[in-house]
Amino acid sequence: MTMTATLLIELLTEELPPKALEKLAASFADTITDELKKLQFVAGNVQSHVFASPRRLAVQIPDVAAIQPEQHSVRRGPAVASGTKDGQPTPALAGFARSCGVEVSQLITVHDGKQDVYAYESTKAGESLSAVLSGIVASALKKLPAPKLMRWGDLDVQFVRPVHGLMMLHGDQVVAGEVLGLQSGNVTRGHRFLSAGEVTIPSADAYPRTLAEEGKVIASFLARRELVRQRLSHAAAKLNATIAAPDALFDEVTGLVEWPVVLEAGFEAEFLNVPQECLILTMQQNQKYFPLLDAAGKLMNRFLLVSNLEAEDPRYIVGGNERVLRARLSDAKFFYEQDQKHRLDSRLPRLEHVVYHNKIGNQLERITRLTSIASAIAAKLGADSSLAGRAAYLAKADLVSDMVGEFPELQGIMGRYYARLDGEDDVVADAIEGHYHPRFAGDSLPQGAIATAVALADKLETIVGIWGIGLIPTGDKDPFALRRAALGVLRMVLEAPLDLKALISDAADAFPAGLLSATVVDEVYAFCLERLKNYLANDYKGDEIDAVLALAPTQLNEVGAILAAVAQFKALPEAATLAAANKRVKNILKKTEGDIAAVNPALFAEDAERALFAAVEALAPAVDAKFAAHDFAGALTQLASLRAPVDAFFDGVMVMADDLAVRANRIALLARLAALFNRVADISLLAE
Repeated sequence: MTMTATLLIELLTEELPPKALEKLAASFADTITDELKKLQFVAGNVQSHVFASPRRLAVQIPDVAAIQPEQHSVRRGPAVASGTKDGQPTPALAGFARSCGVEVSQLITVHDGKQDVYAYESTKAGESLSAVLSGIVASALKKLPAPKLMRWGDLDVQFVRPVHGLMMLHGDQVVAGEVLGLQSGNVTRGHRFLSAGEVTIPSADAYPRTLAEEGKVIASFLARRELVRQRLSHAAAKLNATIAAPDALFDEVTGLVEWPVVLEAGFEAEFLNVPQECLILTMQQNQKYFPLLDAAGKLMNRFLLVSNLEAEDPRYIVGGNERVLRARLSDAKFFYEQDQKHRLDSRLPRLEHVVYHNKIGNQLERITRLTSIASAIAAKLGADSSLAGRAAYLAKADLVSDMVGEFPELQGIMGRYYARLDGEDDVVADAIEGHYHPRFAGDSLPQGAIATAVALADKLETIVGIWGIGLIPTGDKDPFALRRAALGVLRMVLEAPLDLKALISDAADAFPAGLLSATVVDEVYAFCLERLKNYLANDYKGDEIDAVLALAPTQLNEVGAILAAVAQFKALPEAATLAAANKRVKNILKKTEGDIAAVNPALFAEDAERALFAAVEALAPAVDAKFAAHDFAGALTQLASLRAPVDAFFDGVMVMADDLAVRANRIALLARLAALFNRVADISLLAE
C-alpha cells in the first residue's frame, strides 16, 4: 500500500478581489481535487477543504497517495482473422508490434465486443506526487474565472494579483515543485499587521490551526463569514436593532478581512432627514458598513463596521471611519437638497437628451409611449387612467436627478420621494417606484392597479420596442434583459384579468408606424409563452403545461386553474384512453385538406358513429356551461363519459371510407369531437 497523507496547497498573494474570492477559491480547489482523482492519487469520494482569505487561496485534501497506483493499459491492434497470411504476420500486425516495442509473439488476443483482436498489455509504475503536482496547480490557476490578469516585477508570469509564496505540503513533507516562478516550501505569512512574522506550517493537517494561532488569520472563508455574522448579530442585539444588509455584503466583507473585529460607530442625527435608502446605500456600497434599523424599521444613526485590525483602544479606528462616512453622507444630503429645488415634471425636458436607443429615440419620446400604454392598461383594470398616465409621465424623471446620477440603484425610489414632496397623489408616487418591480426573480410585484399598469407599460414597451427593431435574445445573450422583462410581465398578468396578446398589440401601436417589424406582436407573444412554460415548470408537469399552452391562451390569470383541472383530469381512469384517442383524432385531422363541413347525421352508416354524435351533442352544452362558469375541472370531468362511445367508434368505424361523402362526414364528426375535447386544453398531449 502506498503511503497516504493530507495534501495542502497554498498560494500567497496580494489582496484578491473580495467579490470574486469565494468563486476563485472554489475553482482552485475543485480543479486540483478533480485532477488528483483522475490520476488516482485520491479516491473518487474524497472531499477537499477550501480556504480563502484576502491574501491566499488554499486547498486541503485528505488521504492523498505519495505515489500513483500502477497504470495498466491494453492497446488494441489488428483483428486476429486478418493479422496473418500464410502463417506469417501481415505488415499491419508487424507494424503494430513495432509501435509497441515488442515482438509479435509477445502480443495477446482479446475480444473487443465484435471480434478477437491482437493487443499489447503493459503495466507502468505510478508517477510520484512531486512529479505531477506543480503541473496540476499551474493548470488550476489557468482555469480560474479571472478575466483580468497582471504581470509583476520582471517575471514572465501572469495572475489575478502578484504572488509571493507557494506552499505544497504532503503530510509534514514539502512537495518540491515550482509554480509561477516560485519554489514550494512550508512557510507562509499571516496577518499583515497582527502576525509576528513568517509562519511555518508543520503539517498539512495543522494549517488552519497554526495560521489562526500564530498568524492571526482565519483561513476558512465559510468559518470567517459565520464569525462575521455572529459578531454582527451580537452587536446589533445589544442595541435592540436589526442589520440592513444583503448576503452579498457579508460575502464581500468576509473577502476583505482575515481577522474580523466588529466595532460600533455612529453619525449625526441630522442626516436622518435624508431618505434612509440613500444613507443605507451609501454605507453599504461605498464603505461596506452595516446599517442598523430600529423596531419600526427606521434607520438608526448607529452602524456597525468590520475591521481587519484588533486594537486595545479602537477609538481611532471608529473615529476614522466616522469621518469618512460623514463626508459621504454630506454629499448625499447635498444631492437631496439640490434635487428638491426642481419639481419632477420640470426635469422632463432634460430627458430629450437621454438616448433610449438610437433606433427608437430618447427617453422623452419613450415617456409619451409609456403614458399612452399605461393609461389604456389602467382602463382595462378598472382604475383611474389619468392617475396611471401621470405616474407614467413622471416615472423616468428622477433619472436626471443628482441623487440617481450618483446612485443609479435609487431610480424610482427617489422619484417616489420627490413626487410626494411635489404634492403628487400618493398613488402616483408609489407607482413611480413600483413600476420597476419585479426587478429580479422572487421580487415583489407592484402594489395596486396604477403601479401594475405603469409596470406593465414599461416592460412591454421595452420588449416590443427592442424586439421590433431586431434585437432578439439569442442563446445566453440578452443585453436588454428581455427575458427578465417578459417574466415580470407574466407574473403580473397571471394575477390580473388582462389579455396578454392585446397588451402586446397596444404596446406595438404606441410606436410610430413602420418602425417595428410587422410580425412583432406574434413573435413577442410566442416568446412570452415560452418564458411562461419555463416559469410554470417548477410547479407543474411538462405534458400538463404543454396541453394548456398549446391552445395559446391569452387570459393568463386562468392558467393556474386550468392546469389544476388538467392534473385532476389526468388522474381519472378514463384519461389515458381519451388522450390516446384524441391524439389519433388529431393525426387524422392533420392529413385532411380543405375546409371541414358540418356533420350531416343523414350520412351516418354505422350505429357507433350515430352513438358518438349523440353523445357529443348531448355533452357539449354541459361542457360549454362549465367552461363559461370557469369550472375547468368540471368541464374536463364531463369528457370522461365519452370513453365508451369513442372506443366503440374506433373499434367499429372505418374513418377513411371509400365513399368520399361518408369519409368527409366522419372527419367532420372527429373535428366536432376534437373541438369539444380541446375546449379547456389539448388533451392529446397527455398521451404517452
